[in-house]
Amino acid sequence: MTTFTLDDMRRIMGGCAGVPETLDLAGDIGEVSFAELGYDSLAVLEMAARIQQRLGVRIPDDAVDEMKTPQAAVDYVNRRLAA
Repeated sequence: MTTFTLDDMRRIMGGCAGVPETLDLAGDIGEVSFAELGYDSLAVLEMAARIQQRLGVRIPDDAVDEMKTPQAAVDYVNRRLAA
């Protein structure tokens, strides 16, 4: 079974458009909100689309709205992978 990790999430986050180049994703970002990290709603939707493409996991828009932190996104994806 594939597991989606916070490091996987970091890689996806780093490749999204509109992300400040000075953003340090190496720290403890799991429980920091996407808004605090500088990600707007479009960037979060882009991350969800990339996850869907890479892992084949469907992430509906209402689920994206509930993913407020990187760890919440990781947890959601892993629940879907296990289903």
